[in-house]
Amino acid sequence: MTARPRFGVWANVHGTMAALGHPDDPVDASWKRVRDQVLLAERLGFDTTLIAQHTMNPLGEHLDQLDAWSAAAALAALTERIEIIAAIKPSIIHPTILAKQAQGIEEISAGRFAVNVVNAWWIPDLERSGIGMLEHGERYVYGTEWLHVLRRLLAGERTTFDGKYFHIDEFELHPVGTHRPRPRIYLGGESSQARDLAAAEADVLFLNGQSAEEARALIEDVRRRPRAGLDPLRFGMAAFVVTAPTAREAAESMQYHWELQRLDQGRTDDVTATFGRDTDPASPMWQRLGALPHVGPNGGTAAGLVGDYDTVAQRIVDWYGEGIETFMLAFQPFEAEMERFAAEIAPRVDRLLQKVKVAS
Repeated sequence: MTARPRFGVWANVHGTMAALGHPDDPVDASWKRVRDQVLLAERLGFDTTLIAQHTMNPLGEHLDQLDAWSAAAALAALTERIEIIAAIKPSIIHPTILAKQAQGIEEISAGRFAVNVVNAWWIPDLERSGIGMLEHGERYVYGTEWLHVLRRLLAGERTTFDGKYFHIDEFELHPVGTHRPRPRIYLGGESSQARDLAAAEADVLFLNGQSAEEARALIEDVRRRPRAGLDPLRFGMAAFVVTAPTAREAAESMQYHWELQRLDQGRTDDVTATFGRDTDPASPMWQRLGALPHVGPNGGTAAGLVGDYDTVAQRIVDWYGEGIETFMLAFQPFEAEMERFAAEIAPRVDRLLQKVKVAS
């Protein structure tokens, strides 16, 4: 386990992490906004940031969508401490090319870059672009080969591989290992295939917001799967934070988020949120998320980080006890609530953990 929980923020490359119509958080996916957001997160002490990767904006095709990998390279040059995680769908780029790009950003960041592999779930990005989307099981055949090649190249190995989708002949890339053996690899997904892939190739598995019982069963299941030659797999979770000084104020704020979400769902123009409509129906993760009431990305408020300051801090400590070390957080309005979290929640978490340490 890490010495303390790691707190991260979703980079706001979609323009918003919750309601499209929040009066204090206008939709804005500009480079300036994301740059300032991540620089603020670093100043506030956040450990990491995740940059989601889409070409079209899944909140609405006429909305701006900042590119993940160009933004990651720029952020790597502008920051000094925070980890930069860029998401990627294996089907859109060959692993040899992606490995070279990752090595470049690793060098720019002086060893603070990471890759988040997501085997794709949003149909329009791939189908309407002409790339095409394999069915769910076959995506994991492809993705397993892809990630195996990527991990070996990132580690500087001279790689030969002959699979169904990739044929690599004595290929290697340099420079590697300047700052550490290789960039960290995160994986998103909860299906049986995703669990196998995380155990075999990844460093951290990201869970969606869910109940402690569900997460505990998932973590135990993944830990039973074969894992050879790698450090123990670690776990992270997506969460949307709604907090206030008192439980009553937090409940009122949560009710306001539900109302804004209902207004979004009632829109009939071309800027209607499309996550539910255009997700792969064969994806177990999105089947479950579609039936799970929540606000925010990837399960959001289902992680339970809703309540007064002390309640939210205790829930983070409880999650940490279950094995969740990295919390990828979203807020709305993003910057103001991110500052609130840094000022009120993070110190409370540290104090609670110190009490546990002293007691033990």
